[in-house]
Amino acid sequence: MPRPFRAAFVAAAAVTVAGAATGRDRWQWVAKPLMMPLLAADAIHSGDGLSRTERRVLLGSLAAATVGDVLLIDPDDDRRLIAGASAFAVMQTGYSVLWWRRGARPRPDIAAPRVAAWLGAGALLCTRAPQLAAPLTVYGATLGTAATLASDPALAPGAKTVAGTVIPNRDPRSRLALGALLFTLSDGLIVLRRLFARTTRSRRSSEAVVLATYAGAQYLLTAPTRFD
Repeated sequence: MPRPFRAAFVAAAAVTVAGAATGRDRWQWVAKPLMMPLLAADAIHSGDGLSRTERRVLLGSLAAATVGDVLLIDPDDDRRLIAGASAFAVMQTGYSVLWWRRGARPRPDIAAPRVAAWLGAGALLCTRAPQLAAPLTVYGATLGTAATLASDPALAPGAKTVAGTVIPNRDPRSRLALGALLFTLSDGLIVLRRLFARTTRSRRSSEAVVLATYAGAQYLLTAPTRFD
């Protein structure tokens, strides 16, 4: 079945990343707010077996992500960064609800590295940017929860696993773990960019990578809505 809204999402994401890389904020203001609504339109258009409750949760999550996307068009404003993290915490909570409803459960071997990364990021923020430590650490807990559930092999029972990690294959459900990994990478890069990127060139290039990994994550996490 053709999915024109997902194709349009890819185009909007490309313009957004290019705008970040070249410092063209106007491109981002035009394209970035369209990204999540296009994925929402795809979910409505394709159907894919979502129950009414699941569709509402997914659409609510994408609406929260849209708010976060707009706030983070200016990622160098700490107040907008904190507000954006709050919006994305709502989104991550919604994703956690979806994965839980589909049978995902936290596994210690999957959760452990995410807990370690969460603690490490929190400690780094406390040292380098204490004003951001509490809100971003709280957001990190929601990210880690969603990522842990999305990485549960139970969501893709036919996929191979290596060291507990799902290996993506033709089944879109097997790509949830990769989507979660990309989301974690994207958010980790936001912290590193905020703390260590000092030049205009480094800030633009790092923001482009943040947005590219974020777009890839959302594309993968919203694709597999059928879990029969």
